[in-house]
Amino acid sequence: MSHLAPVDLVELRDAVGEALSAEEPLEVIAGGSKRNLGRPLQLPHTLDLSRLSGIREYQSSELVLTAGAATPLEEIAAALAPMQQMLAFEPPDWSALLGVPETVAKGRTLGGALACNLSGPRRIKAGAARDHFLGFRGVSGRAEVFKSGGKVVKNVTGYDLSKLMAGSYGTLAALEELTVKVLPRPETVTTVLLYSADPAAAILCLNRTVASPYEISGAAYLPASVAATLTSVFGACGIAALRLEGPAPSVLFRRERLLEEFAAGSESAVLDDGDSAAFWQGIGNVLPLVDLSDRIVWRVSVAPSRGAELGEMLARRLDTRWYLDWGGGLLWAAVAGADDGGAAVIRAAIRGTNGRGTGHATLIKGPPALRQAVPVFEPQPAALAALAMRIKEGFDPHRILNPGRIFEAS
Repeated sequence: MSHLAPVDLVELRDAVGEALSAEEPLEVIAGGSKRNLGRPLQLPHTLDLSRLSGIREYQSSELVLTAGAATPLEEIAAALAPMQQMLAFEPPDWSALLGVPETVAKGRTLGGALACNLSGPRRIKAGAARDHFLGFRGVSGRAEVFKSGGKVVKNVTGYDLSKLMAGSYGTLAALEELTVKVLPRPETVTTVLLYSADPAAAILCLNRTVASPYEISGAAYLPASVAATLTSVFGACGIAALRLEGPAPSVLFRRERLLEEFAAGSESAVLDDGDSAAFWQGIGNVLPLVDLSDRIVWRVSVAPSRGAELGEMLARRLDTRWYLDWGGGLLWAAVAGADDGGAAVIRAAIRGTNGRGTGHATLIKGPPALRQAVPVFEPQPAALAALAMRIKEGFDPHRILNPGRIFEAS
């Protein structure tokens, strides 16, 4: 197996061109922390983007940053901190969940977060990673250099290919340079914890608060089985968590009103500053399920109103530990004792008894043999699968870049 490590756009194009000429596919990596996401790859060559790194332009007044695709997220955070700015999509760190060595985890890159479209708890307010992806420059599987978008927040030039690259897992292009939108870091952060023994009541509370004028930037539910992994404020009890951010007077006002409206007659607590930050970091990094090393972990997106119902259903049918993020719309489930990792039960539960339910389940953590045998990503309807294939044909017709990472024929 050869290891290619281009230092600039020209070398990147040449590396893809050589692989194309030889008809030998490439595994595209940057920091390497997400190699265990998706279907396992066994390819003859590795295209290592780690040398395409460094912040190339940062206009703090315009809230725009341009960097090499393999720029570590730690480096970007350090550059944004003096200007009190941040990546608002809150890229999570799943290194502990996936068993990634600490040395590799420190190399988590901006390109990896965007290529996998990874968003943290703030997604319900700030949007997904793709919504902050303004532009890029890269090389397609045809060995053609191309670019899309620009270096301004309001840009209507050409097709919005950034949205297409986000979540493509490196199967359409090898990205060399990225431009993202950054946002001011909130002055004050606080988290309201509400005691809730009933998951259905907790989800109703989350749904109502997210739709309220209190500008919730994080809404999660932890059943009693996993709540103590992040906080023991109520003992081993279920917890609904709500995050408020902004200027201190505004946060204080909204917090008090929220407690008056939703915490009347029930136990509540407040986490401020570092405790609040650690709590939501744990939610985004899936820490409640990290110690369940013998289990298969799924990430399930459904309508927020169905999250608790689905979690309880899985707990009845499978040996499952679970919790909810995104106001109930994101279910994390750790499953044990199922030959297929719970795939059949989970995907049937998403469709519901009438077969019309919507949502999708992604296998995040499992052994290579399982990720080879079970669809890692939600199987697509025929029309959508045909569209995905046409897109792949347009960017990488000879299957040079990460072939089979998402679907077997991709």
